[in-house]
Amino acid sequence: MDTIFFNTGAPLFVQLYEHIKLKVSDGTMPSGSKLPSKRKLSVQLNISVNTVEAAYGQLEAEGYIEASPRKGWYVVHLEETAAEEIGEQEKAEGELSPSGHAIDFSQTIDPRKFPFKQWKKCSIEAIHKEELFHTGHPYGEEGLRKEIAAYLYRARGVRCSKNQVMIGSGTQLLLDRAARALKIDCFALEDPGYHRTRDTLKDYELVSIPLDEFGMRSDLLKESKAAAVYVTPSHQFPKGTVMPVKRRLELLEWAAEKNNRWIVEDDYDGEFRYEGKPIPSLQSLSTRDDVIYFGTFSKSFIPSLRISYMILPGKLMREAESELLSFKQTVSRFHQHALELFMARGFWEQHLNRMRTHYRKKHRLLLDQFRQVFQNRIQLIGEKSGMHVLIEVFNEMSEEELIEAALQKGVKVYPSSIYCVTAKPIRPLIFIGFGGVTEEEIVKGLGLLKEAWF
Repeated sequence: MDTIFFNTGAPLFVQLYEHIKLKVSDGTMPSGSKLPSKRKLSVQLNISVNTVEAAYGQLEAEGYIEASPRKGWYVVHLEETAAEEIGEQEKAEGELSPSGHAIDFSQTIDPRKFPFKQWKKCSIEAIHKEELFHTGHPYGEEGLRKEIAAYLYRARGVRCSKNQVMIGSGTQLLLDRAARALKIDCFALEDPGYHRTRDTLKDYELVSIPLDEFGMRSDLLKESKAAAVYVTPSHQFPKGTVMPVKRRLELLEWAAEKNNRWIVEDDYDGEFRYEGKPIPSLQSLSTRDDVIYFGTFSKSFIPSLRISYMILPGKLMREAESELLSFKQTVSRFHQHALELFMARGFWEQHLNRMRTHYRKKHRLLLDQFRQVFQNRIQLIGEKSGMHVLIEVFNEMSEEELIEAALQKGVKVYPSSIYCVTAKPIRPLIFIGFGGVTEEEIVKGLGLLKEAWF
């Protein structure tokens, strides 16, 4: 192991982990190479054994190294294509992109944590299935629907059978199909709320309902003529509010007051909560079969896989069965089978647990750095869960000026105004995603934002 020059930015175990990962990815440490023992490396680098253990543990979790009993730690054989991709990613992170951004606080996942080895194993097995040559069921593959139903009951308390699960390539497509099945005229939407939901439902009458500190205002919902309401109760998008049980029950009471009222619950990143105990899903609290539950693998696995799902109430499926069956399945059977195997063999929940730990560490670092760097010059909003936060900046700059000033320093941040209809904030709110940035980029990026804004 060559000498590592540690800096004062990221934690030591992160710097050691990144150093070894780069050596493995670029071939400097080829497969089969033996790593120093934890104690020997700690003495060599003058760091604690716990620091080395944390770095080795992360490398092992991601499949870069493995322990051989009574022999030590060895570099795992990486597929050439995967290693090349990682190497190019590392190279890109150290350079400015053509548009000039080195640090991008966007809505994305961390590709460095992808479980290449397990996913490849499941994909190779899935590609040999004979049924791939034939059109699948309109609702999706039975095996994957069964795995999703079982997982949702364990993780979110969602009660459903595999027959209530419908798979599709993205929440927008599934929302369009659900809206057609409901056969209603007016939807209530959160304001601010996800702009693509408004785009999907643009052919219906839409009512924008403002938020308070508990989420969508149920009193204003009751005054509207909406027959269905779309909400993101686990982590309101974009403000990050976690809707308490009392407000959830108020929404369920609204739906129960009249026949043919519906709640659309989008649990887009419900897997990631960092404070307190998980709050049950709306669907699990309902006793009237009037909640349509949406979920996706885009935040927790791969956005480009385009696999989302919705859980339809039994009575709605019976009433709209002929219409729902008229659509062909939009997700490839190959990817469905691969994901089914990935879930059935426990790889999915292993990956999810690792990502929770990983994002929790980055989330904690992000909040600590914001408070340390900016102190009382900004206000954090929606920081208890999910993979983004909003920040209110206490200066006289507009949203556009804040974003442009950040770009001039090589940092890309995002507007929140696109999610607002009538609920305009007093000061601009800037959207900061942290899923795809490294710990070093968080530290460096927030320092650059302070220079840009103050």
